[in-house]
Amino acid sequence: MWPDMPQPHRGRCTSRRPSESYAPRDPKQTVLYRVVEAHLPQFLEQASEHGGVPAFVEDAFQELLRCGVLAHGLCRFRCSACRSERLVALSCKRRGLCPSCGGKRMTDLAAHVVDCVIPRVPVRQWVLSLPHALRYRLAYDHARAVAVIGLFVRAVLGFQKRRARARGLRAAETGAITFIQRFGSAANLHVHAHVLVMDGVFTAADGGEVEFHKLPAPSDRELHALLFLVRRRVLRHLRRHGWFDGTDGDADPAAEQSAVLAACYRGSIARRQTLGPRPGAPVQRLGAEQRGARSERKLGPLQAHIDGFDLHARLAIATDQSGGATRLEKLVRYCARPPLANDRLSLLADGRVLVELKTPWSDGTTHMAYDPLDFLAKLAALIPRPHKNLVLYHGVLAARSRLRSQVVAYRREPTPRHGDGDTARIAHRRADWAGLMRRAFGFDLLVCPSCGGKMVFLSCVLRRDVIAKNLARAGPAA
Repeated sequence: MWPDMPQPHRGRCTSRRPSESYAPRDPKQTVLYRVVEAHLPQFLEQASEHGGVPAFVEDAFQELLRCGVLAHGLCRFRCSACRSERLVALSCKRRGLCPSCGGKRMTDLAAHVVDCVIPRVPVRQWVLSLPHALRYRLAYDHARAVAVIGLFVRAVLGFQKRRARARGLRAAETGAITFIQRFGSAANLHVHAHVLVMDGVFTAADGGEVEFHKLPAPSDRELHALLFLVRRRVLRHLRRHGWFDGTDGDADPAAEQSAVLAACYRGSIARRQTLGPRPGAPVQRLGAEQRGARSERKLGPLQAHIDGFDLHARLAIATDQSGGATRLEKLVRYCARPPLANDRLSLLADGRVLVELKTPWSDGTTHMAYDPLDFLAKLAALIPRPHKNLVLYHGVLAARSRLRSQVVAYRREPTPRHGDGDTARIAHRRADWAGLMRRAFGFDLLVCPSCGGKMVFLSCVLRRDVIAKNLARAGPAA
């Protein structure tokens, strides 16, 4: 666990309005923290009887219980005017569970993508969902998941290039950003991809300058044909690597490393209980018009469905128009959001965890009710393997593209670099933690609540005895 600190400020303290809207979060009061704290020992004990869970899963749970708790480490800030101090807890910075760290990561990535990556051109979101059988296999095999989603992205980019050639645009290129999500709104394992594709193509002139050409929205017929092509390429790729034919490539790596984690995957995808009083029983849905009823699938505009493969491309944003950058940033936040939100979790009187769906399902379901142990099993399935990228760049937005520098600067005001006054390129300095809080929530963490002065970073405290002294000096306010 490392401090997530704002950049030190050493200038003169200026009078500012006190920041009264900020209040340090108390993770111990959230439903997520209380459920994990109360039931994690029992979950790990039951898992150990069947070989245990991988270390990265247990570490994610343990770090969640330390994140935002002052007793596990803190940073000290002091106002240079009135000398009052503020203690800020450390963050775990883990993916998969922590809503707070996931929210910071989401805000940071969205700001970077909008400010420094996607140019001021129209953008369309393409969403690919996969059959349940593939979700289970790809949930653990990240390399194969990237390969499968890469086939889809290349098909979309090729589709855009073909339409450009039909309009007389030769040597046209386009780009995309892919967000691999592992979760659905019911805290279920759902491996799918949100791909932000520039809604047009770039061409390069002889002088090296690029020009953007917008393309019309695809038709329903074109979308269905594209999904048919994607499905064929994905199945052919998987068969080439031994899937579905009984060869060694058809092994189950999740079950080989951890039978418990494999069971968590299967139960989460099937929406059945993994642990608790009724293993294998369907998870209880609240608000459904008829228990067990299946509503007929109704496809909307710009949506296609073939044998469990689902493609959606209705949402488009004109970032080159007024307010477009703000709408794009909200879309990127949605694509990069964490799997859980504290305000969607609650506890029933019998101790079960209630998860509110983002939008009601077609059968009227609004909430899912989980036994606490089964809820931990569902959380375990959502944790991604460490050091695996979940955000990928393609085409002219890829790092090695020869047009990337011209594309990302297209119709964008260049920002001077510090010191040299060079305005020929875009500055790629990532925002600090306090800046992200200010951008996402509208309050300045570094404004002194007493006098409105500027809070200055003093030190990071990790020793337990020193932490206890700081907490005792701060009193109940800490």
